[in-house]
Amino acid sequence: MSDTWINNNRLTAQISFLAEIDKLKNVLRKTFIMDGSRLENTAEHSWNVALMAVVLMEHANDTSLDLNRVIRMLLLHDLVEIDAGDTFAYDTQGYLDKEERENAAARRLFGILPEDQRGEWMDLWREFEDGETYESKYAAALDRLHPVINNHYTGGASWQKNGIVRSQVLKRLAPVKEVSDTLWSFALEILQKSIDQGILLDDPIAEEV
Repeated sequence: MSDTWINNNRLTAQISFLAEIDKLKNVLRKTFIMDGSRLENTAEHSWNVALMAVVLMEHANDTSLDLNRVIRMLLLHDLVEIDAGDTFAYDTQGYLDKEERENAAARRLFGILPEDQRGEWMDLWREFEDGETYESKYAAALDRLHPVINNHYTGGASWQKNGIVRSQVLKRLAPVKEVSDTLWSFALEILQKSIDQGILLDDPIAEEV
């Protein structure tokens, strides 16, 4: 059988992109998988939050949101970590040049795609980063909630390793409060349970986010 796809420039570009993003499986995050045996990779995280978007949609304050758009944002939002690496959520130093690194990565990675898809995917990635639409806020909320759930079920493995305290986690969870009263109540409850179990450090805070 001849390699007819090689003569199809569009398909060749798309296959090249898919081959390139396989590298996301090699990018390790600071969060452990549920059984605590190892760190998760970013591809696993992206898949997990995309499924969360589907399973938990009924709890969104606005259930008329465009779920397809949310899923697509969640599947591509961390592709930039192939070049930029995973910046730990509480690494203030790493955040100083995070935007610059990730913008460069987005241009290179999405630049592999055919022109129409390149623009569409870059726009979706930028929408997630800007966080102005309800869909991007819902996507960001799940992106922030996922590691909190994992930390609770792994006995605070990443929290304890990095000395994370409640006020830091609450600040990260701010998008949840914007999009779902139910998930926000759940987030507060799981944090309190984690503190009660001694797997998250408490600290005095003036008010909740």
